[in-house]
Amino acid sequence: MSPPSRSTPAGHKLSSSSPKVGFLSLGCPKNLVDSEVMMGMLQAAGAELVPDPLQADVIVVNTCSFIESAQRESVNAIVDMARLKSAGKKLIVAGCLVERFRDHIRKHIPEVDAVVGTGELERVVELSGVTSQPVNPSPFHILSSRPESGARVLKGRYSRESWDGAAISDLPNYLYDERTPRVLATPAYTAYIKIAEGCDHPCSFCIIPQLRGKFRSRRFESVVAEAERLVASGVREITLIGQDTTCYGEDFGLKDGLALLIEKLAAIEGLCWLRFLYAYPNKISSRLLDTIAEHKNICSYVDMPLQHASATTLKRMKRGGSGEIFLRTIEKIRDRIPAVTLRTSFILGFPGETEREFADLCAFVEAAKFDWMGSFAYSNQQGAGAFALPGKLSPAEIERRRRHLMQVQKAVSKRGKKALRGREFEVLVEGPAEESDLLVEARSEMQAPEIDGKLYITEVPDGCELRAGDFYRCKITETYDYDLVGRIV
Repeated sequence: MSPPSRSTPAGHKLSSSSPKVGFLSLGCPKNLVDSEVMMGMLQAAGAELVPDPLQADVIVVNTCSFIESAQRESVNAIVDMARLKSAGKKLIVAGCLVERFRDHIRKHIPEVDAVVGTGELERVVELSGVTSQPVNPSPFHILSSRPESGARVLKGRYSRESWDGAAISDLPNYLYDERTPRVLATPAYTAYIKIAEGCDHPCSFCIIPQLRGKFRSRRFESVVAEAERLVASGVREITLIGQDTTCYGEDFGLKDGLALLIEKLAAIEGLCWLRFLYAYPNKISSRLLDTIAEHKNICSYVDMPLQHASATTLKRMKRGGSGEIFLRTIEKIRDRIPAVTLRTSFILGFPGETEREFADLCAFVEAAKFDWMGSFAYSNQQGAGAFALPGKLSPAEIERRRRHLMQVQKAVSKRGKKALRGREFEVLVEGPAEESDLLVEARSEMQAPEIDGKLYITEVPDGCELRAGDFYRCKITETYDYDLVGRIV
């Protein structure tokens, strides 16, 4: 449970009682932004935010429910916080797990006092006991959706009828805007901006549409206004997030909406690094790549989760594409952005995955030479299209394949990192390393916050005192499988 760093004030502060509220945010950066918005609304209403749950009158656990392991982590966190409860304290559970298991949480964890679904974040104020009055004006902006959403509704994409104990409330039909109170929990120099909510893609392994609703973009002017305010407050790095940022603006009728947005944001004076997560492979346009290449402060970094490389597996996943098609896309990206860093992720053990399909994936990883790669064991989620597919693999076999693929990538990464020795990069210092106070941790633009390998600074010129949030020139002196070592020059 980390303390909030600073706030982006908006809205009206309401006078009322002032309970102390502590947050535990699990899952992805998109979930973290939801936590920051809830903290902002609570603070604006008069609550005091505290980092220690033992000091809190109200504990809020914002949960993840994307895959089974995330669900287990969320449940364990709720149980841990329930043990900390004493007389007079409240425990509120929010987020995706509520959408999936609302009634189960209430029935089986009676210590939970209230639940807040993904489409009702503003209720956290009332449920925390801060005020009984609604926040006025509303902290949210109602969004439209795109034609694909209507087509997916007819096909049952957002249906939760098979879920016993799911939430009955509406899924998100809004997204916070520049007026919404928000308390940032990231270091002072970096921040996320959520530019879209929900997803319309038909991927058969995923239940995010049932947890987050239809794809909706945030207003263009709202994103720019918030980015300008963040930079004015000292933020040097902004990461744009959404389930599929490359669809941004399609619901407004914009073509190349993401390219237009990052071009506008790149013009903000004082913004040193700008990146976006995540890119859908068939949505990466030439204009988007050219925009990245043309602006120095847009990181040459593309996170493109491919999920697999076998055409037959991808067809069962309802993703489309193939290893051959993806290699052509990668060639195009590297041709237009020669210094690009590529990240991807794959699902191992999807139902029906044969040894041949797995071998095709391994060969593709060797050929693609990704800078960073994540791998996940298939999670058999009720409500996802793949739940009914035959050919389920055993957990042991899935883990064997996952480990083998990571060994393939480890060799690729080791060779790629070795090629960086002796090169110099601009790096962002983050502070003392967790491993040792004698090391300083930093990141280059090749490394997104919290997800990529680390860069350790071991040498600093005499008289140079490194400060977190500042940029320095660094020479790479040593490389390992995933991590780098360098000295400040």
